[in-house]
Amino acid sequence: MGDPSGFLKHGSRETPVRRPVPLRLLDWKEVYEPFPLETVQTQASRCMDCGIPFCHNGCPLGNLIPEWNDLAYKGKWEDGIERLHATNNFPEFTGRLCPAPCEASCVLGINQDPVTIKQVEVELIEKAFEDNRVKPVPPSKLTGRKVAVVGSGPAGLAAAQQLTRAGHTVTVFERADRIGGLLRYGIPEFKMEKRFIDRRLAQMEAEGTVFRTGVDVGVDITADELREQFDAVVLAGGATVARDLPIPGRELDGIHQAMEFLPIANRVQFGDLPAPTITAEGKKVIIIGGGDTGADCLGTSHRQGAESVYQFEIMPRPPEQRAESTPWPTYPLMYRVSSAHEEGGDRVFSVNTEEFVGKDGKVTGLKAHEVRMVNGRFEKVEGSDFELEADLVLLAMGFVGPEKPGLLTDLGVDLNERGNVARSEEWSTNVDGVFVAGDMGRGQSLIVWAIAEGRACAAAVDRFLEGATALPVPITTSTMPQR
Repeated sequence: MGDPSGFLKHGSRETPVRRPVPLRLLDWKEVYEPFPLETVQTQASRCMDCGIPFCHNGCPLGNLIPEWNDLAYKGKWEDGIERLHATNNFPEFTGRLCPAPCEASCVLGINQDPVTIKQVEVELIEKAFEDNRVKPVPPSKLTGRKVAVVGSGPAGLAAAQQLTRAGHTVTVFERADRIGGLLRYGIPEFKMEKRFIDRRLAQMEAEGTVFRTGVDVGVDITADELREQFDAVVLAGGATVARDLPIPGRELDGIHQAMEFLPIANRVQFGDLPAPTITAEGKKVIIIGGGDTGADCLGTSHRQGAESVYQFEIMPRPPEQRAESTPWPTYPLMYRVSSAHEEGGDRVFSVNTEEFVGKDGKVTGLKAHEVRMVNGRFEKVEGSDFELEADLVLLAMGFVGPEKPGLLTDLGVDLNERGNVARSEEWSTNVDGVFVAGDMGRGQSLIVWAIAEGRACAAAVDRFLEGATALPVPITTSTMPQR
């Protein structure tokens, strides 16, 4: 390392300061203040000469973290972004949206705050774009092979970019009107501004990737047509079937899935709509689900002017520090406060909703009770029943798998016991020439896993088409258990 004693000199971990809550609630821009490059270099110098960098294994992409930390510390920004791009197609996405399992496994994190890996990552790519160092990487020659990628989320985009660079003619199909999948319509602007997607798509188009929006594969183009027109198909449509809450009153108006609510808010920011057709403005909002999607609903509700917001979570409140059940280097179970939580609202843990109540067909509230965990199962806490008023209820309880009717049924791909598309170690389905990557095969997961799987799947497709491949395979995916 450039400074082997950096972690001793700079013991404190520094991250960007969030803009004041009253100010940032007035707009939809990202919540962080600029981070000085000098501070980035200081933080990168905390990366210690640990001998065995567990961060490599903590990152599904196998990012060469100590190497680009060292290069950032030395101010070798061009070398640093080359090292980062060697393993990650889209560090501007992961640097903003990944929960950073690499930091959870940082050796320094055993007895100090871990290195700010995620922040160094995002600063490397932002400086590269600022310095005009992110150039198209077109293939040196074309193979004459055609590949269809169904779905334009992070897995599909990563697979498409790798396969295009390998010389194949790649077409990405997206049924929405814009490319990006949940990156585009599921992530609020304050968490990642969509201009970051657009500039990367411009690079991919310049490399030769073809994007076709507004195409519902399985309907607008049949499964048979897809296989006839392309030499290989990559299924990367995600796990888009949301988990529902089938309790009394679910039919009432005013109860929506998070992915009904969030895309509309984004469309308003894109200028597609003058105002949201589902809005939290002036309403008593209850969000059921305590994860990242619930936090996205929370931040969106604040910006729309909700009267009050409660966020329910059935699990107990995590401890303030790493739980003993998740020792280093595993990802820690602990209490976290996102920017949206910082902005207001009430978080309620260990609560289960048992009924929605309403009047004239519209939701007016819900009935719930506290729960406790007994022998791995939730049990009601007697006498803990309560009712809470609500004009808008948002269900943010995750996703249960890919949509089955249509393309998957028509292709005849096998499903595993979890309802995801079954695949081999070579990312192939039971249908010859059809592969799967990302949440469609893995189930709901992290953006960093999606990109890693997209890269690994691309190498498998290239090998299928050409007999061999020079495309890299993330180490963690090469031994990944199939779920």
